[in-house]
Formats: sequence, structure tokens, C-alpha cells
Amino acid sequence: MFGKFSFAGGVHPPHNKAYTESSEIATLPPPEKLIIPLSQHIGAPAKVAVKRNDEVKVGQMIGEAGGFVSAPVHASVSGKVLSVGNFHHPLGGMVTSVEIENDGKDEPVTFATLDKPWNEAAPGELIQLVQKAGVVGMGGASFPTHVKLQPPSEKNIDTLIINGAECEPYLTADHRLLLELTQKVLDGILIIKKILNAQRVVIGIEDNKPDAIAAVEEEIGSGAYGAIELARLATKYPQGGEKQLIEAVAKRQVPAGGLPMDCGCVVQNVGTAYAVRDAVIAGRPLYERVLTVTGPAVRKPANLLVRIGTPISYILDFCEIDMLAARKVIMGGPMMGIAQSDLDAPVIKSTSGLLGLDTVEAAIRAYPCISCGNCVKACPVNLVPATLAKYIAKNNIDAAEEWNVLDCMECGSCSFVCPSKINLVHFIKLGKFHVLAARKKKAASTK
Repeated sequence: MFGKFSFAGGVHPPHNKAYTESSEIATLPPPEKLIIPLSQHIGAPAKVAVKRNDEVKVGQMIGEAGGFVSAPVHASVSGKVLSVGNFHHPLGGMVTSVEIENDGKDEPVTFATLDKPWNEAAPGELIQLVQKAGVVGMGGASFPTHVKLQPPSEKNIDTLIINGAECEPYLTADHRLLLELTQKVLDGILIIKKILNAQRVVIGIEDNKPDAIAAVEEEIGSGAYGAIELARLATKYPQGGEKQLIEAVAKRQVPAGGLPMDCGCVVQNVGTAYAVRDAVIAGRPLYERVLTVTGPAVRKPANLLVRIGTPISYILDFCEIDMLAARKVIMGGPMMGIAQSDLDAPVIKSTSGLLGLDTVEAAIRAYPCISCGNCVKACPVNLVPATLAKYIAKNNIDAAEEWNVLDCMECGSCSFVCPSKINLVHFIKLGKFHVLAARKKKAASTK
């Protein structure tokens, strides 16, 4: 597939990918001690399956899924469980976590694999392996992958879209996966295709990654991967959003309040496809991931394969962050990432990167809205952010709900272009919180 694909709205922040886009993936030696949260996914937290002083091996399940919309959690090193308790989570708050002392042996647990080639297995068998491996969305949403691969029978999924956009500034982990591990990513894509029985498969890559596009084009051109299509995406933020990818590639609109499956599509991230391949072919649970460590305060930016549970401070020390210059450390990218208040918090399954900034724009007061319409033009989901912010500021939550505040993906495009410096995303996040709280209260009162 040739040409450039895009969507309505969006913005063009500086890419800032030059720090690491040419850096090959390196393996970070695991630390002496790791903290592995049991909540690393959307849905019910995993239930602790070990206790203090237990000996564990690499890949051993230490937290079993707490329900269907949940995912198991596995040890990323071998060693002894030091404690099970509440520890700081990189997304905020304290969550139940397992603290493990690394014995340095990296002794693995035996993980069940198929007794036949994966392409001869039934979809249910493949899903079971993905579920046992604890695979979740690696692009940031961390939705349990086995749930996403089992849409209701009335949903006819005809199109699988693989997200290789990596539109967040600074981040290059998916870029390097596509470039260095092309065949393994494509193997994972074929496994997902078989599970969904999708008729069409499209992998979308932004055109600021010409080497990754060339690598994928060469492999799919060989004919070894069937009819996988390549979509060259225009470089624009947030091109990697599910709804934006579907609009760009499939020319379909996800209905308000709906999901991609409502228009016949499933979207999976490049990293997720790689993790699916590891689970099915290599029999390896999700206990490590590739992430980008970058930014002007980092002396040695890198793309690293990191064990889940590794403290952020350990990774930053390895990359020689200048803590005297660093003003802010963000988990993820600058647009949607989360600023970290505790650098001893651990890396989790959805950690795509760590960003060290040496300058932070001083907070200034917001000026009155001038009704310029920039936020409306930039919004990729056709909302009116300025109006939503006004309703929420006046505590008119019902009106905000009527104006579809819950459809906001919190990409930050509106705040990025606002000349009055209004923190529109702050108001919208607050509004979503109040709408969901009101719905929860109403549901509880009707029981």
C-alpha cells in the first residue's frame, strides 16, 4: 500500500527522536532488587501468589489474574521474595507489589508451549498461551490482550491494524523493534491474524521512520508473510491513537462511546505483537520490555531491554542522567506521559520510555479563552475542548457529559495549541472523573 494516510485534527510537536533513533537495543543487566506491582493492566489487579521468603524463578507466576479482564504477573528474575506489600506505582498511589532479591542466576521456570506448529493450533489454544503469559497492550493502554482477541461473536472483525506509528516525541522503542526484530514482530502479527480470522492486515508506520518502513517492506515483499499491507502514515500527533489509525487506514469512524470492534477493527501495538510471538513460539511470559531512555538531561540515551520491576532510578543511573540538570522525569512521552515523584518506582509492562528534561516552562496564569477555535481544529476526536473546560470549571458535569467529555483521549493536542495557555486537558480529566463517579454512584443506588 503506497501513499500517506492521516486523520482529521492533530498537531506537530517537535519529534526529538534523534537522541535514540539510531541506537540499537541493548540489554540492561537486572538490578539486585526489583519491585513488581500486581496492577499493571486495565481491569482487576492480579492476586498475589507468593509469600515472603519464597524462592522464585524467571517467568514464574507471582500474581494470578483477578478476573477475566485481568492478567497474571510473573517474576522477572530468580531469587527470594523479600516482602509483599504496598509500594509506589509509577502511575500514582501505592499498590500491592512483590519485592524480589535477585540471586543473579537467572534460573527460568519451564513454561508450557504448543506440541505442534502454531499455525496448526486452534485460536483458543493460542489465546490460552497469550493469557498465561500475561500479555497486555504495550502501547500504554495495557488492556489485557487475551480479552481484546476475543470480541463478542456478534462483532465481525475483518481488519487487523498494527500500530507502528510511535507518534509521541522522543520515543523510539517501537521503531527499533520494527528495524531490528522485523521477522519476530511479523510472526506475532500472523498469530494475531489467525486468532481473529481477520481478512485484512495493515501495519501503519509514520513516514519519519524510513528505515523501519524499508525493513518491513522487504520482509512482506518476500511473500513469506501473506498479504500484510504497509500503510505509510503522515507524521502527525496523535497518529498512534486507535481511532485515528482506524480513520487513517480503514476510513472508518468508531462511534461515540464505542470501541474499534464496533466498526470491524482491532488495533494492536508493535510491542504487543512481539510479546504475543514470544508467548506462543518461545514460551516466554511478559517479564521484560524494550523502552527508550532519552532527553536533554540524559548523557547516554538508549533503547534498552529492561526487566519489569526495575527501579526507574537504576535505569537512569545506567544512562547517566544529570540529576543536577534534570528538572523533570516523565514515564512515557512528553504529551501523555506521567511525571514521576518517586524515582524508586518500578518499570511496568506499559512503560514505553523514560524522559529526562533539563528545562521546564514555568507555570504561568491562563488567560481568558479568545474563541480562536484552535483546540477544535486540533482535536482528533471532534470535541470542543474550550466549551468542555468552561462547563467543568462551572461544575456543570451534566453538560460536559452531553458534549461527550468521555470520548476525550487526553492526548494534549488542545493544550498544546491553546494561545491562552489554558490547561484544557486538566479540566477534561477532572470532568471525566466526575462523570464516571456519578455513574458509579447511580449504579450503586439502583442495586
